Amino acid sequence: MGVVIINFKAYKEGFGLKGLELAKAVEDVANKVDDYIAIAPISLDLQRFVNELSIDVYSQHVDAVNFGSYTGRINAEMIKEVGAKGSLINHSERRLKLADIDFIVDKFKELELVSVVCTNNITTTAAAAALQPDYVAIEPPELIGSGIPVSKAEPEIVENSVKAAKDVYPEIKVLCGAGISKHEDYVTALDLGAEGVLLASGVVKAKDPKAALEELVGLR
Repeated sequence: MGVVIINFKAYKEGFGLKGLELAKAVEDVANKVDDYIAIAPISLDLQRFVNELSIDVYSQHVDAVNFGSYTGRINAEMIKEVGAKGSLINHSERRLKLADIDFIVDKFKELELVSVVCTNNITTTAAAAALQPDYVAIEPPELIGSGIPVSKAEPEIVENSVKAAKDVYPEIKVLCGAGISKHEDYVTALDLGAEGVLLASGVVKAKDPKAALEELVGLR
């Protein structure tokens, strides 16, 4: 069984009523397979999606703050209260300082939230693993949204990142991101040692998102 986390980003197709329709299609596919499938919608949709879905819902981002005078910020306690399972952290489109990642990962451990720290190379993967999050997700930024899967374009990054991460923290789970859209991409990522994939446009912006997800997990 593999892990599939779908990041809805700020795509029009993944927001509001369209986003909820997409999320329910993902839920339907998730109920047909043994794979763990979860979604990460934008923060405005978090509570509604949690309330209406049986699959796990993650935040796309959290800030390294406690409660206080932090206008526009979202902290770990907030996503915990609305029922999120955890969050993506340090996505390439929302980079954080290492100290902030450390703060968030520690806070997530305290709150029993799942941390998915995104990294862009082997060195940052090893550094992130040292913080002992639940997952690291390898995403070379030049491949994000390119349609070229990292598992094919730069498979050595996946293999070496898995080794580097597990050398530092053997219990960590590694996800492969960037360009993932096909079943063979998913299988290749697993064969390279990853526990699963983190993807976005390959499903969210597909002409038929449900069919795209079904193909990804081998139902088609």
